Amino acid sequence: MASKLLHRITCTHHLTKLRPITTPSASRGFKSRAHPTVRPSTPIQQAVQTILDGVDERHLSRAERWEKNKENRVEQRVAYFAERGAADGSAPAAEELREDAKNNPYRGMDETVELALQLNIDPRKPGQALRGSMALPHGNGKTFNVAVFTDDMTIAQQALDRGAVAAGGASLIESIQTGNTSITSFQRTLASPEMMPQLSAVARLLGPRGLMPNPKLNTIVEQDNLLEALDKQMSGMSNYRTDRTGIIRMGVGKGSFGMDKLLDNIREMMNEIQSVKPESYGKGRKGQKGKVAKGTKYYLKAHLSSTQSRGSVLVDLKTVDPTSSFFMSDPQ
Repeated sequence: MASKLLHRITCTHHLTKLRPITTPSASRGFKSRAHPTVRPSTPIQQAVQTILDGVDERHLSRAERWEKNKENRVEQRVAYFAERGAADGSAPAAEELREDAKNNPYRGMDETVELALQLNIDPRKPGQALRGSMALPHGNGKTFNVAVFTDDMTIAQQALDRGAVAAGGASLIESIQTGNTSITSFQRTLASPEMMPQLSAVARLLGPRGLMPNPKLNTIVEQDNLLEALDKQMSGMSNYRTDRTGIIRMGVGKGSFGMDKLLDNIREMMNEIQSVKPESYGKGRKGQKGKVAKGTKYYLKAHLSSTQSRGSVLVDLKTVDPTSSFFMSDPQ
């Protein structure tokens, strides 16, 4: 009897070794559409801080690598210009290159911080394709070359004095047609309403590049407001537009801006997107065309990233929704 009991205990011990008891949560080591892994969201303040920490970490890492290999890189640059430098002597001399590397610190890249919003809209439906422009409180960190189309030569000269790369009326249009004024020399355009019929002659050149003045982008303004609009465009007006999936991507500043300026820009952007919310969005209920069903969400997802960040940070929607009591705050 004792030998049979000992045999059962031994067999049970072997089975326990072969088939260990696992908990239900540990037994499912796979992902599926029915059981997706929930990605945690982050309040907007923590998301911005995470992005800025990554920007600083990459900058320090590249600065260390530069200091470690500075001598080799400078000598490679000297050899390059010695072999392929301009024959007229316009290439920098070897001593000038060494002196520049010695006196000036490492010049890192100022990464752009971008906010991507997935909205519950279908741009193919009428009234749901959002497009516009806005001036962020601290700018977006970019400057643009602007061309001004106006038939008032006094305003055209004032625009050139303020920094416009090109300004004029019929003469400027003819210059673009002949190729004397390259359309790659400017990234934004402004025009008075009187100039729009004449711009049809260069619409095929400006349109594909997104340079055609548009009232939705506030680039068609009256003569008296052209100079004021020029200053705004040159300082970095931010344009936004939904893609075919209903996502808006817009740069909200540079990594060098810091936490407070980036949060101010994000607050202004979210208020703008909220102000242009269409009357109808989402799928709606059957038989109620053009009406929004109760509980339909306008914001679906929000992601924050930078130019060279690895992936993006999923932002808690409560902290970027202007209608939420936790708007631009930490819900904890």
